[in-house]
Amino acid sequence: MSIDAMKITLKLAAIYNVAWGSIAILLPIQSFEVLGMPPPLYPQLWQCIGMIVGVYGLGYWIAGTNPLIHWPIVLVGFLGKIFGPIGFSMAIMKDELPLIFGVHIITNDLIWWIPFFLILKHVYTKNGSHMELIK
Repeated sequence: MSIDAMKITLKLAAIYNVAWGSIAILLPIQSFEVLGMPPPLYPQLWQCIGMIVGVYGLGYWIAGTNPLIHWPIVLVGFLGKIFGPIGFSMAIMKDELPLIFGVHIITNDLIWWIPFFLILKHVYTKNGSHMELIK
């Protein structure tokens, strides 16, 4: 993956995250109604998730300015995109969420696995074991 492709990917992730987070914050009940789910008892928790997702968007925008330097932001995002589907799978197995909720997992997590992995792989290949968190 070229540096330009990395930058574009991270800027798109940033825009997506800010947009999704804003919808979750501004329309917490409607987010569930669209999926045919009952609204949450505490919509403020959904709004908080929206705020976290939106803040990740800011991080991706920053990482998009120079992915080779700001790769730790990509790593943190990638880990979240791994753990989100794990948590969703556990909720499905316990029958705590309907399968339709997985739409969020596809768009928030799964579609970003390959590009984020490729960015991290490029950084590791370039820097090897010298991927320092603090210089």
